[in-house]
Amino acid sequence: MWTEIKIAPNLMIAEMWKELFEAEGIPTRLLPEKPGAGERASYRVLVPELKKHLIEEILRKV
Repeated sequence: MWTEIKIAPNLMIAEMWKELFEAEGIPTRLLPEKPGAGERASYRVLVPELKKHLIEEILRKV
């Protein structure tokens, strides 16, 4: 099961979050808020629910 961690204002910011989390070994998915809206749309940053506690630690350090 995937859980939402952040909502990024655009694709570039969402990809930055994804790179950060994946560098820590946490698989990450990006889903647009509105399908077909392109890279300017808001994106949901999702991680596995079992990794949520690790994300919370990472976010505290950022």
